[in-house]
Amino acid sequence: MRATTPPANPRRPFLVRGLAITAVVAVLLLAACTGQVNAPAVGAASKVYPVSDRKTAPDTSGDLIGGGHYELASHRGEVVVINFWASWCAPCRVEAADLEQAYTDTKADRVSFLGINVQDQKDAAIAFARGRVTYPSLFDPPGRLALAFAVPPNTLPATLIIDRAGRIAVVLRSSVRAQELTPLVRQVAAESTGPSG
Repeated sequence: MRATTPPANPRRPFLVRGLAITAVVAVLLLAACTGQVNAPAVGAASKVYPVSDRKTAPDTSGDLIGGGHYELASHRGEVVVINFWASWCAPCRVEAADLEQAYTDTKADRVSFLGINVQDQKDAAIAFARGRVTYPSLFDPPGRLALAFAVPPNTLPATLIIDRAGRIAVVLRSSVRAQELTPLVRQVAAESTGPSG
């Protein structure tokens, strides 16, 4: 008895191709939800600028989510770590404890931290920060402050280290860990301040 071959399905190649495209789109959407679609590979997400290549951070000021006002200019002479975050950002939740640890470990070196909350609701931002971090955060729903920087972060979360002369020294475009961030902050804090550029 001769085996019979089922008739070929002329739509099969298109179905397979459609499923493959759907899978790729799903992966990209999932990556976008975690804020990592534009992020380089781990280890390549950080950029440390030599002093000669650093740009002066823009004037940054605004209302704090817990009340009060903040002016970056009033912190000249300190190293300032700026973290861009949102309450809906899963990697931001992951890194919050590490940011607080780095803040605690370095504030004696004349280092201050500032969060900048973007694309968020104020109540959600306040609830997120409460019990997670003790340093202040600016409320910037449209993300204008991020766009004003000479080296703007293009993902959430993102962290910048501003040197004592008010220049952008380090950009981290991924979730940070204390063991990575603290040495970078201390490295910038140990520099002598040159003329701002």
